[in-house]
Amino acid sequence: MIKFLIRLIPVPSWRDRLMKSVGHGIPLVAVVRLSGIIGPSSPLRGGINLAAVADDLEQAFSIRHAEAVAIIVNSPGGSPVQSSLIGKRIRGLAEEHEKPVFAFAEDVAASGGYWLACAADEIYADDSSIIGSVGVIMAGFGFPEALKKLGIERRVHTAGDSKAMLDPFQPEDPEDVTRIETIQAEVHETFKAHVRKSRDGKLNAPEEELFNGAFWSGRKAQELGLVDGIGDLRAVMRDKYGEDVHLKLIGGQRPWWRRRTGAEIATSSPGTTSVSLLPAGENWVEGLLAGLQARSLWSRFGL
Repeated sequence: MIKFLIRLIPVPSWRDRLMKSVGHGIPLVAVVRLSGIIGPSSPLRGGINLAAVADDLEQAFSIRHAEAVAIIVNSPGGSPVQSSLIGKRIRGLAEEHEKPVFAFAEDVAASGGYWLACAADEIYADDSSIIGSVGVIMAGFGFPEALKKLGIERRVHTAGDSKAMLDPFQPEDPEDVTRIETIQAEVHETFKAHVRKSRDGKLNAPEEELFNGAFWSGRKAQELGLVDGIGDLRAVMRDKYGEDVHLKLIGGQRPWWRRRTGAEIATSSPGTTSVSLLPAGENWVEGLLAGLQARSLWSRFGL
């Protein structure tokens, strides 16, 4: 009988607890974590992209009684397009729901990671966070002599003079390099405009210094005006909304198919890239290469 009565007692959901907290005047801040390489994701490659984070952002901003939304950023960068799309979505939701947004950099908010942080009204970092890298990079390898030494003839047929641009098995064409540099300059200008708008009146150094691709510690970034202060999520939100502020993390769990199969490549945070059990039929080679690429991005910042 006792067991039966216990089963009848409803277990409060987080929504019930939230409404109870709101009823007692406890301030709430919704928290969304953006961690990993910015770009496409797959079962074998985690990634921050609009499709992956849109629902979490919508849910966070839709909590009617939330005082603000906090974005935790831990990313060395990646796709400028996805960085822009996510940043625009954050700003759009902030204006729609009239909520302030605070960004908190963890290990690194550099390149596209800093682009995401600049979607917030205020940015905070740890003393040792890596901040900045406002620039654009494209890297690859060239093997123009490799096939000759191996006695291999490569046959490429294109319709369009530039279709084989930057072919790694052909000598680099100066015209192709000029074209790529033009595209990079355009993307870089978009990045700079985004930072200028976000940090309007706060930057304390010439643009030639801030926008040349360099990066700094969190403390130095504060001096330069790239971040507003030094502090972690809990401390800053307590300072702004009181000691009893409730921080509600939105999302953040692995998809069910990953939890059940155990398939995962550790590309979403700093650390050693590892491959665990993979479901049958997955392209594990592609996943492994993606993991190595992610590892190289993290290691660029000493992580």
